[in-house]
Amino acid sequence: MSNARTPGVRAGSLLLLLPLQAASVAGLGLLVTGPLAGRWPLSAEDDVNRALADRRGDLATALSDAVSLLAGTESVIALALVAVLALLLVPRVRRWRDAVFLAGAVAAQSAVFLLVTTVVGRARPDVSHLDAAPPTSSFPSGHVGAATALFGGLAVLAAGRLRGARRGLVVGLLLLVPPAVAVSRVYRGMHHPSDVLVGLLNGGCTLLVMAYALLLSAPGTGTRAGFPAPRNRPDDADGSTRPSAAALDPSAPCGERAVPRRAVVVRHPHGCDDGAAARVRALLHLHGYTGQVWTATTADEPAGALAAHLAEAETALVVVCGGDGTVRACADVLSGGAIPLAIVPCGTGNLLARNLGLPSDPDTALREALAGTAVGLDVGRVHGDGLAPTRFTVMAGAGFDAAMVRDASARLKKRLGWAAYVLSALRHLGDPRMRLSVRLDGGAPLERRARMVVLGNVGSLQGGLPLLPDARPDSGRLEVVLLDPRGVAGWLAAARHLLTPSAAQTPGPRRSPGQDRRAAHGALEYFSAERIDLRFARPQPRELDGDAIAAGTRLTAEVEPGALRVCLPGPGPVGAPGAAGAAGVTGAAGAAGDPDGARRAARPPARTGRPDGAH
Repeated sequence: MSNARTPGVRAGSLLLLLPLQAASVAGLGLLVTGPLAGRWPLSAEDDVNRALADRRGDLATALSDAVSLLAGTESVIALALVAVLALLLVPRVRRWRDAVFLAGAVAAQSAVFLLVTTVVGRARPDVSHLDAAPPTSSFPSGHVGAATALFGGLAVLAAGRLRGARRGLVVGLLLLVPPAVAVSRVYRGMHHPSDVLVGLLNGGCTLLVMAYALLLSAPGTGTRAGFPAPRNRPDDADGSTRPSAAALDPSAPCGERAVPRRAVVVRHPHGCDDGAAARVRALLHLHGYTGQVWTATTADEPAGALAAHLAEAETALVVVCGGDGTVRACADVLSGGAIPLAIVPCGTGNLLARNLGLPSDPDTALREALAGTAVGLDVGRVHGDGLAPTRFTVMAGAGFDAAMVRDASARLKKRLGWAAYVLSALRHLGDPRMRLSVRLDGGAPLERRARMVVLGNVGSLQGGLPLLPDARPDSGRLEVVLLDPRGVAGWLAAARHLLTPSAAQTPGPRRSPGQDRRAAHGALEYFSAERIDLRFARPQPRELDGDAIAAGTRLTAEVEPGALRVCLPGPGPVGAPGAAGAAGVTGAAGAAGDPDGARRAARPPARTGRPDGAH
């Protein structure tokens, strides 16, 4: 079969999953109305409906009416039609594949719903109904399925098109609609709780099938289907002026324009499209980098031809347009040298940029970095069986988190961003614990069991979740956390601890090697050291800065203090958002609750090159 025909054939074969989905939902309905009807929790559903009916109030009833109306047949058809027409007709928005995906998801969900109701006959709850009951079965909820297909489909499209905080806000609001509809339908006495849960499942499965069939099978390699693939061009036509030695002065601001200088730009072809590349080129030219050499990353060369370009001529700056994996690969080349690195966050996670307080908008991040100064930051050097010595800037890990990274769909990451990791994580919640030993700074091995182990140079995950609250990229140490929740209660305790600012976001007291700190009833265990040796009883999945590496039984990491020079925004007014640089490289996440910050600010710079007063 030729490659040209593969996407269409694959899309058609994936759509064959819809009849299987209909059969599965129908089978589930026959179980609910048959052998499982008198068993818990189904036996308690009538009590839930009666309890809600007895507690109805005017305000809640009015709100439920509005939400149910939003998911009614007429409303869903009208909203879907408006969205599809907008995708097809509005200039600069035209996306026929997105339009077919949205319309197909709504239609396919409805078809599955109607097929199931012809097989499963379930009476509506024995309470007063606030809506006229249609002649269809109560199982599954058509309102909830339609809302999931429509608003969930819009959330998928928004996640692929929007950027920054706006994407999180819009996607979050859209994803709140289906559960709100589910609650309103139970409240109004129209469905049992199991009806709305299967309605959510029906709509969600339909979205997955249609997304894989119509969005993720699209040909093309650009950030979005239909965009031309970026080219690896050595750039700029306006000259390749060799800078003088003064251009390499490490104390000069990153954007000093005194002399023409040479910059090497490493571009991830999927994360940085042609428009973003043009803006980066213009900003660099404006700041005096008239000699620009561009190189694209590949699977075999994650840093592009960076090392070769650095050997060709004196270089004053390296700019990385990509995510944490691209930054890590470039840091491995630059560590220990004097050439500073400017980060243009264009990846899925961009955790290093977030931990350093860089703006999430790529243009703003580069503009502020060029106006700032170069700051020495730590990197971790890691090796193990099947892993040649390399470096990481964010985190390394093994176990649950590495399996999540390994199995996250590359195509879903393009469409959904970091939310694709959440879907992957759900698949591994039941993975078995691993047996491992932890040796800190050459001390005695500590025998443990855990779901995962993470070594961190910085501490915060997406959304500012403080996985390693003590981690700072200028501390001269690496932080370690073992996650070992036991059962549902353990997972809830760990989540509560990490989501509680007073518990997780305030750094604990500095620990000596081998001294641990436990939290969340033992679900979390923290260590700190300059060198960490991990040994696993069985080969475990491993990851570096969000990139999966080969599974293995060993992982050794040690810190290289101040080894990487990174251009960071200069210090702003006290309390200014995003202020970083020489006065606090980790931004608000690292400085919050630090009682020793004022004393550290008065210290002279460390000989390792770490910034003066960095928190």
